[in-house]
Amino acid sequence: MEHETNKVAARAFAAAFGNAISESIRQASGSAWPLDVMDAPEPPSRRAQTVQFSLKIDGGLRGECFAEFYEPQVSELAAKLAGGKGEASEGEPVKSLETVVSSAAGAAGASLASRYGEFSIHVEAVSGLAFGGMLVVPLASPDNPAQANVLLYFNGELLDALSSTAAGGREVDTAGRSVHAGNLKLVMDVELNVSLRFGQRQLPLREVLELGSGSVVELDRMVDEPVELLLDGKLIARGEAVIVDGNYGLRVTEIPQAMETHLLG
Repeated sequence: MEHETNKVAARAFAAAFGNAISESIRQASGSAWPLDVMDAPEPPSRRAQTVQFSLKIDGGLRGECFAEFYEPQVSELAAKLAGGKGEASEGEPVKSLETVVSSAAGAAGASLASRYGEFSIHVEAVSGLAFGGMLVVPLASPDNPAQANVLLYFNGELLDALSSTAAGGREVDTAGRSVHAGNLKLVMDVELNVSLRFGQRQLPLREVLELGSGSVVELDRMVDEPVELLLDGKLIARGEAVIVDGNYGLRVTEIPQAMETHLLG
């Protein structure tokens, strides 16, 4: 459920960003370059040279997103933006595209402000990045939906912010319905089971069967890393393990997203 919530929120952001890029290119060049969010088109060959931009977001939303474009598409776009006036000089295609992405970022932020609150997006050209483990949303032309034109990568902080945003005192679930947080007052006395997770480890069946008294299982978390507080398997807080009257406890140091979202989703 958490992964699906993140995916829905990221696709909504990507759709707004794709529309903004298309409009920025149309205004700058006079010709259309439509982009739609696609489910799973084939990415361009990794042998193609990439042009990458970091989108650092601050304000009502916080986090970072990366936009990845591919050659020769970048040069073709630069020529279109320059009105087809010959071959662009070295570095000019990236600068031209950065101007378009910056303009699109501002427009996307304005279009999403009513949902997420005011936020700014700082765009910067970067290079040599690897995006392992990030959620990726492809944008492609509806004329060729099998081939991605732009890939957007979302880091965990931005995904949490997107999926947990409250707009005007309301929480928005994955189906787009608005739920007033005040409705929670009706169930405030319901008891919920929470648990602490110090770490986890995947073991092959052979090692599980070999466990016995005195066996030691190494977890995936260092002793100085925060402990996780789970509600029905979902992460709701992180903190430091403490002892309270001889029992384990948790001193909360971080709440990744608004607590109500775990109950309204």
